[in-house]
Amino acid sequence: MIDQAVTELAPVIGFRRACVAVGEAQARWYRRHRQSPPPPKPERVPALQPRALSEVERKELRAVLNSEDHVDEAPATVYAKLLDGGVYLGSVSTMYRVLRDHDEVRERRRQATHPAAKKPELLATKPNQCWSWDITKLLGPEKWTYYYLYVIIDIYSRYVPGWMLAHAENAKLAEALLADTVTKQNIGHGQLTIHADRGSPMTAKPVAFLLADLGVTKSHSRPHCSNDNPFSESQFRTLKYRPAFPDRFGSFEDARAHCTSFFGWYNDEHRHSGIGFHTAADVHYGRAELVRAQRADVLNAAYAEHPERFVRKPPKPPRLPAAVWINEPKEDTATRQ
Repeated sequence: MIDQAVTELAPVIGFRRACVAVGEAQARWYRRHRQSPPPPKPERVPALQPRALSEVERKELRAVLNSEDHVDEAPATVYAKLLDGGVYLGSVSTMYRVLRDHDEVRERRRQATHPAAKKPELLATKPNQCWSWDITKLLGPEKWTYYYLYVIIDIYSRYVPGWMLAHAENAKLAEALLADTVTKQNIGHGQLTIHADRGSPMTAKPVAFLLADLGVTKSHSRPHCSNDNPFSESQFRTLKYRPAFPDRFGSFEDARAHCTSFFGWYNDEHRHSGIGFHTAADVHYGRAELVRAQRADVLNAAYAEHPERFVRKPPKPPRLPAAVWINEPKEDTATRQ
């Protein structure tokens, strides 16, 4: 009743006097009035643009843009050529608008598509189960002079069973190195997987035929994905970031002598963090557990002499990895739960 009285009196004497007359606080009335839902907005009906092309004109314009003469050209080029021929079908923006409506603002020719490359997932639980190999350039004494270093590495032990320095990068040299290394390591049929990137020597048919004859499974990285060959890349980084590595080698013999010294150190002296700070040779030839036991004896003696220095628990030497992966598959969430 109060709202009705205010509504009737307000046009005559105003809202303030109407509220005073009926004994209603003006602020309360406005607050209650604002809480009522606003009137629905009328539905907007899109109006037809009077300057727009008709449906027939749009089809004609699209047919011209996709014709054999113009399918390779940008709309601005088509626009200019049509004007030179005395034809106007629409502006450049209209051409883009017509193409966009049909999802054609892109390469309009048929494009060859390739299936997604499969991510390699390789596992090694012992030496001589999975090797990785690659080739890197070493700078020679003059500009544009290179030597090519071929390196094979065992991903489990980090041991380099074979390497070669050459003046060229080709499949014939790679084939010889792989055959010689497989023979030296007494690799059995079906025992080994060799992983590499997609360089021309790695994907060459002679190398593929050789590996098939030796019973070796070949694996390749995905195109343009250096992360698929991490062990070879890491080994090359160790080579080139050592203080003794020169900016350039004075000769081929100089480079060979440096590599001979490096790989002797890398296999027999360098402690790898990924294999419990053992040497690669100890892990590759089964001596790592004995070395780890000797380390444990030293730590036990240190703990017996000064147990107060080891707060939480007796010290233990680093463990050897149980498994080494290239692209370890992610655990399924449903399985983990």
